[in-house]
Amino acid sequence: MNKTIFTIFYIIFFTTSVFSDTKILTITEGNPDAKIQLIIYESLTCSHCADFHTNVYPSLKENFIDKGLAKIEFRNFPLNMAALNASKIAHCKNDGKSDILHFLFENQNKWVKGSKIEEINSSLKKMLDDNNYGINLDYDKCIDNKKIEDHILEDRINAVKKYKLNATPTLIINNKKFDKPLKYKNLEKTLKKLI
Repeated sequence: MNKTIFTIFYIIFFTTSVFSDTKILTITEGNPDAKIQLIIYESLTCSHCADFHTNVYPSLKENFIDKGLAKIEFRNFPLNMAALNASKIAHCKNDGKSDILHFLFENQNKWVKGSKIEEINSSLKKMLDDNNYGINLDYDKCIDNKKIEDHILEDRINAVKKYKLNATPTLIINNKKFDKPLKYKNLEKTLKKLI
């Protein structure tokens, strides 16, 4: 009987602690051991961040990330509730992959609509529910996930503490803030010196 009680206790304790201690993964791309370590702090409602994903990121990916020269971490710095909710969607699968994050930036003009949070949330939910996009997520479950919310807010707090960050997008290269305008030519010049 004692053995049975111990077995039940073991199963309950270790299986619940494994699930309750699930770590929220940072969204990353590239070689973890790359010489160039990039961190980009973004807000999903920020038009300049969407511009980075459209006009800077593709060349950065092709010339540095895909070649194993750089690793990039996409960190959260939500500037408003709509951005916080969208960040929860980007992290909802908790697989560390960037596809939903890129999707949200590429389609920002389709869901960042309206002057009230309820309108923006409704547009975001509608877009996610649209089968044409092929994203299979439970909007309400993602939005209500407290662990993901804590992870996102922790990113924001750490950015302020460590880098005195106050705007998005902000790029950190090997633990130093990139202070030049975030254009690909400026970035390329800086990164080539680090190879």
